[in-house]
Amino acid sequence: MRGVASSLSKRRRARLAALVVAAQAWVASSSLAQERILPVPLAIIYPGDPIRESMLGEKVFAGGMDGSVVDSKSALLGKVARRTLLPDQPIPSYAVDAPKLVAINAPVRIVFDEGGLVIIAYGSALQAGAVGDLIRVRNQDSGLTVSGKVQPDGSIRVSEG
Repeated sequence: MRGVASSLSKRRRARLAALVVAAQAWVASSSLAQERILPVPLAIIYPGDPIRESMLGEKVFAGGMDGSVVDSKSALLGKVARRTLLPDQPIPSYAVDAPKLVAINAPVRIVFDEGGLVIIAYGSALQAGAVGDLIRVRNQDSGLTVSGKVQPDGSIRVSEG
């Protein structure tokens, strides 16, 4: 009886070992299928530096990279580094930003345009902002602070409410 029990446990061990080997092979093959070519800095890029094509290369990375890294060079061109980017490392999407069109304390044109009524005033930006960002601006005549969206021409569009 003891011989039968020991042969069953040997069979179970053999099956378990085969199952483990198959699982490892499956994991290895699926991770190979997930290899990605990602843009990487060729040299250190410091915060505030605009990113140019000459600063970027490409490198193959194994699976496991999620959507939190930038996956194409074109998505980086013209952007500005928000933090130090190291050579040959994937670039996190939060580490780059659109260049700021409006700087803090820069003089700006404030535009209110509703239903044919256009009011233009001038002020000082209290925040830096890229196109489409909502920033606060101080009107130089009244001293009031208003919020508006940065426009492509650098003006700030404010609206009612």
